[in-house]
Amino acid sequence: MSAAPTRPGAPSRRLPPPASGGIREFLGEYGWAYLFILVPLITFAIFVLYPLFWAFFLSFQNWTALNGGEWVGLKNYAMLFNNPIYLKAFKNTVQYTVFTVPVNIGVGLLLATLLYPLKPKVQHIFKFSFYLPVVAAGIVMALVWNWMFDVRDGLVNYILVNWLHLGASKLLSGSASALWTLIFKSYPGGHGGVVVLYLAAMNGIPGSLYEAAELDNTSGWRKFWRITFPLLKPTTVYLLITGVIGAMQTFGDIYVLTQGGPNFSTTTLGFMLYESAFTHYEWGFAAAQGFVLGGIILLITALQYKFLSSNVEY
Repeated sequence: MSAAPTRPGAPSRRLPPPASGGIREFLGEYGWAYLFILVPLITFAIFVLYPLFWAFFLSFQNWTALNGGEWVGLKNYAMLFNNPIYLKAFKNTVQYTVFTVPVNIGVGLLLATLLYPLKPKVQHIFKFSFYLPVVAAGIVMALVWNWMFDVRDGLVNYILVNWLHLGASKLLSGSASALWTLIFKSYPGGHGGVVVLYLAAMNGIPGSLYEAAELDNTSGWRKFWRITFPLLKPTTVYLLITGVIGAMQTFGDIYVLTQGGPNFSTTTLGFMLYESAFTHYEWGFAAAQGFVLGGIILLITALQYKFLSSNVEY
């Protein structure tokens, strides 16, 4: 049977010839590329995938170092929501997140707005200064703050007693003040990365938009609200998502400064997970906490992305 005629200029409908070498030819042409990613894939499988699946398996067991595992089903998950300490840790974590993430983002945006009109070299100096605390190890910074809050020799109480003529305050030892002290501790130095990202985003906004606004005699506040802030939305969404993820897992400051006390007033979900695994050796219970915390973070991230990322181009 002869092939059906095609009109002039029409694209050819012929199929490409079948591969003659098959898999061997494919590996001969592209196999070297897969060799480059083989080691990272093996490393990822050993140190990420395998521990993840093993932790999920542990979350359904009562696993201890001496007695091994005993299958308990969903008992570990049920224990979480009936545990008053876990519910208090959840409340502390939410309070810490709500009062640290928006404030640090707002302060970072304010500082970036003040630095934006400066020359690039001056911007670099300020960006380095603001970002320097981020580079320093978190444990080292926590130890510095631990000295500053010390009841006898700390800088904070020295100012309260000798400068303000007030009594010494046990900021980290009071149930009502300990968590707020940790929240305050996150403010200085907690916006270095925010400043750097916002400045980078501001420098990417076309200057012609501001020039057009100046022709209409637009005030500085209206230019910020109508041009700058909307075009910073992708950066703001990114900072909110990553900030919430980090705050929900906060651990280092609690471990160094308060150990979750006093009276569990600073115990967070991340610190309680650590206590369950490495102090009480309740590995199955700790694994369940880890997956619940991961689910909470995933849910919050999905909601943020759904309601905040509309009309955002990445």
